[in-house]
Amino acid sequence: MDKIPISVFIIAQDEEQHIARVLDSCQQFSEIILVDSGSSDNTKSIAESKGAKVLHHDWAGYAKQKQYAMSLCKNDWVLNLDADEELTPDLIEAFKHFISSEHDFVALKCRRNDLFIGRFFSKLTRLPTNTRLFKKEHVQYYINNLVHEGPEIKGKLKHTNKFFNHYGYSNIDQLTEKYNKYSTLKAQEKFNNDKKPSLLKLILIYPLEFIRNYFIYRYCFSGFRGFIFANLSAYYALSKEVKLYELSKTSK
Repeated sequence: MDKIPISVFIIAQDEEQHIARVLDSCQQFSEIILVDSGSSDNTKSIAESKGAKVLHHDWAGYAKQKQYAMSLCKNDWVLNLDADEELTPDLIEAFKHFISSEHDFVALKCRRNDLFIGRFFSKLTRLPTNTRLFKKEHVQYYINNLVHEGPEIKGKLKHTNKFFNHYGYSNIDQLTEKYNKYSTLKAQEKFNNDKKPSLLKLILIYPLEFIRNYFIYRYCFSGFRGFIFANLSAYYALSKEVKLYELSKTSK
């Protein structure tokens, strides 16, 4: 069977827990590039056994690392995945149809299905979206972003309700560790861009973010897990503002 002419690129370090799963889900694609920034576990050997082309590149930050990995891809259509993700058959079919159809879209935005405390969220939940498939000539990563480095798309974007699975939030310890790391980076990014802390935002960000997640994004349909996740998401939003405030004071 002919491979799908899409290049998958992944950046990773010490991801032996997840890497086999994501690579197993990518076997229909013609090229898989994994850029490793210095794994001390079995990430590289597992990836090579799954047919990935593994290259080393010292860590340069999320955006620059992904920009480098994308530059190694030989196909026009490229697909970015993280090591803790997994494609679903329905999404792969959506990718095949998208790149084989006549249209003037240059990217496809899909849904992300998060595993949390042993289960995926309710089907009634409004899943978050990520742009992962695109024509590489129309994309540039926001290299000044320290985190949430999603690509800048120069062209028309299409949406699909098909989703990929995400295992990076599978337990509270893992999620809070990521939120702590990302909030520090995001606060520093805001500070570098001369953003100022706001007392009003510090007061309102937590309740507004909780309401947005619990009611508007409908995590309320996932019981206690949804309630916990909405609170943690609100705390993450607050953490970014608190750390920005801290930077504004300590920098003086």
